[in-house]
Amino acid sequence: MLTITLVMNKLIFGSFLLGVFISGCSNTNRGTAKLSSRNPVFEGWYADPEGAIFNGQYWIYPTYSAPYNQQVFLDAFTSPDLVRWTKKSRILDTSNVKWAKRAVWAPSIIEKGGKYYLFFGANDIQNNNQLGGIGVAVADDPAGPFIDYLGKPLVDKFHNGAQPIDQYVFKDTDGEYYLIYGGWRHCNIARLKSDFTGFVPFKDGTVFKEITPKGYVEGPFMFKKKNKYYFMWSEGGWTGPDYSVAYAISNSPVGPFERIGKILQQDSLVATGAGHHSVIQVPNTKKWYIIYHRRPLKETNANHRVTCIDEMTFDRKGFIKPVRISTTGVQLKARKK
Repeated sequence: MLTITLVMNKLIFGSFLLGVFISGCSNTNRGTAKLSSRNPVFEGWYADPEGAIFNGQYWIYPTYSAPYNQQVFLDAFTSPDLVRWTKKSRILDTSNVKWAKRAVWAPSIIEKGGKYYLFFGANDIQNNNQLGGIGVAVADDPAGPFIDYLGKPLVDKFHNGAQPIDQYVFKDTDGEYYLIYGGWRHCNIARLKSDFTGFVPFKDGTVFKEITPKGYVEGPFMFKKKNKYYFMWSEGGWTGPDYSVAYAISNSPVGPFERIGKILQQDSLVATGAGHHSVIQVPNTKKWYIIYHRRPLKETNANHRVTCIDEMTFDRKGFIKPVRISTTGVQLKARKK
């Protein structure tokens, strides 16, 4: 009887040690997994993501990807490291923007004077007789709540054939602010007033200057690197596998912009329809990331779009290298113990 008891105790103790070992391995694996954001970076159907950095935190402001009549709010996501993301629900709701009824799209955000200004498209207007276009909302915090800033759209008409959607606010190094926007294969740039209530004409008297490059469809984005202006956009159809991102470089924010080529597109082994992006640079580093949406393989629902992040690099001449879309996303180095 004593022998049996000793054997049983050894078996129990051995099982306990095995459990501890497995648990330790599992924790290690979980710890390793946390070093990768994975793609998509957060759950849910979200598109047109704009990345931003405020007070040492990373932010993503996407479109809620759903039928137009359900697109009546915006969520945001924040992270300390591009890997762990926290959702901030309904930072903007059409209940706070009385003229916006549907199709709230492609937020673009900028901080000025301690206030956060969120530019967005709404209502998907098809002509100049409909109410809608590009609006502005304001908040004291990047998580909102955002309320209507103007009480009406900032841009409510078609200029140069550009549908007033897909807005991006670009701050130049000289302190000038520009609104770059446009769907229907036309893109405009306009100089914003310092209080974002309207526009300042260019020297030639033009308010909305067309800068459409070859292949442009929608989703403009601009950044500046070594005194060069990188203008990026989406081309192809947003519901199809050919959706992609191309770019041009100029010495001026108003161009001229000659298309260089595609840098983001589908991978038949990973996902389709990779496009409508933004770009961020990790502060005080040479690390750049492209934030974009794509469609899972074999997905047929046009609204099934998810937000992803991959590294973006440059060659020695400053040209953007083609981005390889991945399932791993952002990779962080493990801390030394």
